[in-house]
Order: sequence, then C-alpha cells, then structure tokens
Amino acid sequence: MSDATEVPRRRLARHIPLMVILVVAVVGYFMLGDYLSFETLRENREALLAWRDANYWALVGVFIATYILIVAFSLPGAAVTSMAGGFLFGLFAGTVFNVTAATIGASLIFLAARAGLGEVLTARLEASEGTVRKLKDNLRENEIPVLFLLRLVPVVPFFVANLVPALVGVKFRNFLLTTALGIIPGGIVYTWIGVGLGEVFDRGETPDLSLLWEPYVIGPILGLCALSLLPIVIRALRGRKEV
Repeated sequence: MSDATEVPRRRLARHIPLMVILVVAVVGYFMLGDYLSFETLRENREALLAWRDANYWALVGVFIATYILIVAFSLPGAAVTSMAGGFLFGLFAGTVFNVTAATIGASLIFLAARAGLGEVLTARLEASEGTVRKLKDNLRENEIPVLFLLRLVPVVPFFVANLVPALVGVKFRNFLLTTALGIIPGGIVYTWIGVGLGEVFDRGETPDLSLLWEPYVIGPILGLCALSLLPIVIRALRGRKEV
C-alpha cells in the first residue's frame, strides 16, 4: 500500500471515534428519550432499591458505566441519572459516583473530538495571525479560568463544555482538572434533589428542578463564576497598565 493512500486513511481513522459518538448521540436522542426518564425510575424504584441492598457494588459499577456512556455519547437522561445517584446512594456517595462518571465520560468525548476535528482546528489556530491569533493567545493565558467558567455557568450545556475545549486545543490535564472540580457544585445540587425522590414519588409528583435557581443555590455558583473571572480581569488590567 502506497504512502499516498495510507495518509488519507489515517486521517479518516482519527475521525471515526467522534463520528461514532455523533451517530450514537442522534440515534439515542430519538430512541432513548422515553426510557431515561423519571417515569422509568419511578416504575423501577423498588427493583433498583432491592438490587442495591443485595448487590451494592454491582449496582455502583452498572450505574457508573451507564452514566459514563450517557455523557460520552451525549445521550438524553444525564440529569435523571444524576438524581438517581442521590436516590440510590445518598448525598455523599451519590455525588462521588456522579462526578466520577461524568468526568470520565467528558474526558472520553474530549479525547475523541481532539483526535479528529480538534487536531485539524488546533493546527489552523497555531498557524493563524491577527485577531484569531490574539484570541488564541488570550485563551492559552486564561485556560483554567475559562474552563472553570464553562463548567460553572448554568446555561452552558454540558456537551458544549466537552467539545469546545477539544476543538480549540486546550491541554487535557487542564480540562480534566477543571471538569472534576467544576462540576462538583452542580453535582451536589442534582444529587441533593435525588435524595428526596422517594418522597416525591410517593406523592405522585415529579421533582421540582426550580430549586436550581433558588438564591441560596445559584448564589454560591455565581460567586464561583466571579472567582473564576478574577484572574482574567487582573491580567487584563495589568496588560492595560503595561501599555
């Protein structure tokens, strides 16, 4: 086989993981939306609780593996799964399992995206000039604060915070660190809501997600956003003084 045909094949192979993720995400959106829901959790609550009591660590393994797949393939049901973690394992253990699984899943989609489109876009950014180069340099200088912001700002979808950093060439270790730490506040809130799911189901109701926007919940998260912005503001002010 000649080098002329080998190179295009290698380039195509790098895109396969991301293409698989995108295909599974689209198929899963239409086929799994009705299964990964509160109704499914409500209907199977007794069986899940019985399995937990009889085979705790087996259920933990299945739960984490399922959550990793949901995040890695951007499937619907991440919020429900986070709350299921609190319902099944309690606040502390549920938060640990949720954050661990979400971090692993996010890392997988990051690596898949970076191996494909991310590598191409990063090379173009490195060769760019003018405004694009300035934006790239600013991102590199403020990589960790920006990544923290992506995780902490409630309106940024989780899959966006996974894909965009990979496509602009941020360091994986910084992505991993900011993901593992940045999703803890939201993870605690969703797990906390899940802890009370049993009572909600007994009343025949659905969880009240408006809790996420209560001042005592959103306030500390916005405070963390402000702290993440602080290094960027300080660097900007120093840059103006130097000019």
